[in-house]
Amino acid sequence: MSYILHRQFVHDYPVAVSGDGPYLIDDRGRRYLDASGGAAVSCLGHSHKAVVEAIKAQLDRLPYAHSGFFTNQPAEALAEYLVTRAPERLSKVYFLSGGSEANETALKLARSYWVERGEPQRVNFISRRQSYHGNTLATLSIGGNPGRRAVYEPLLMSVAQIAPCYPYRDKRPDESETDYGLRVADELEAAIQRLGPETVIGFVAETVVGATAGALAPAPGYLKRIRDICDRHGILLILDEVMSGMGRTGHLFACAEDGISPDLLTCAKGLGAGYQAIGACLISDRIVETMSQGSGSFQHGFTYIGHPTACAGGLAVQQVIERECLLDRVRVQGARLRSCLEERFGNHRHVGEIRGRGLFLALELVEDRASKRPFDPKHKLHAKVKSEAMSRGLMCYPNGGTADGLRGDHVLLAPPFIISDSQIEELVDKLGAAIDAALPPATS
Repeated sequence: MSYILHRQFVHDYPVAVSGDGPYLIDDRGRRYLDASGGAAVSCLGHSHKAVVEAIKAQLDRLPYAHSGFFTNQPAEALAEYLVTRAPERLSKVYFLSGGSEANETALKLARSYWVERGEPQRVNFISRRQSYHGNTLATLSIGGNPGRRAVYEPLLMSVAQIAPCYPYRDKRPDESETDYGLRVADELEAAIQRLGPETVIGFVAETVVGATAGALAPAPGYLKRIRDICDRHGILLILDEVMSGMGRTGHLFACAEDGISPDLLTCAKGLGAGYQAIGACLISDRIVETMSQGSGSFQHGFTYIGHPTACAGGLAVQQVIERECLLDRVRVQGARLRSCLEERFGNHRHVGEIRGRGLFLALELVEDRASKRPFDPKHKLHAKVKSEAMSRGLMCYPNGGTADGLRGDHVLLAPPFIISDSQIEELVDKLGAAIDAALPPATS
């Protein structure tokens, strides 16, 4: 009997007891290849000695000091590491314990910025459908996942939402991918005009959409158009890189591939690689300058911000990534994984698209490839894929509601950056068997 209220109230979870590189091992000695990094977290696998030793050493020196009284060396060092490698404009870091806290912080900072600028009438955020930004009430409000929002809808703030950048489902036959991206980006312009530019705080988007739509990368030119629209109307651009950042796409900051810089950027999962709980909000110089000279409207903070042990772990993770040239490895192994997925699933009658960047990839599952018709949600295909994969010793990250928030299934893959060629082959073999076993009888 477990006294834990688990994510699924009635479910018999295996007990994880140890890690070996990209594998987790349960109390029965069974090994699971972690093809999703948990939830795109464990980018260095589960047993990197240099990171573990850095955390132990920090515990010996100083486990904790409250940020209301002190700063600390690991937090200062990690902040310097991130800012000196960040896109232009981003000049300060606010550390948190995870992605939801980071996005909550970005929202509150954005509001406070406009209050300090003497524009308190700015009360509106714009975000996208099929997005996910966290599980607090504020981050659920800007998120675009109907299933996660439904029960809490009466408690959520009103947020205007535009279409995601989703070429597989929404691009017209007569459009190039670039033309499609520009067209869908212009929905932001229309939303700003509809609300009134003087009332808008900012636009919030995942650089590459993660859990709700499965590794949806922006079309060429999309984010540059978004940046231009925000600049012309004087609103803030907030990029959520909680899943896609910290090397997952082959760049430390995912938006570097798109050649833009936001006003606020959040990251988390790969920042600490699961060795410690940590997230961060990077803040542009114009926001910092305004807030530094303001009245102190940013009333915000959490107990564990800038936690010395968490920051020591995060710094060690980032130093390993740089020292071992793992961003290059992400690009190489990401291309290899994609090639293997194309070989195994490229002609699969129920795989509509293989997409993503680096080691952040997804397969969208469909009942009919020609029409792109999703499976009926009653099949709960994504849940069955997860179960079949686990029974074969494979962890992947399937989800439902891919197509429109209610219908559709995808499998998200985000394996550790250290994954080997043979482990990629193991991943694809086990995933293929799991998907085929999970398909409804009439279609398998």
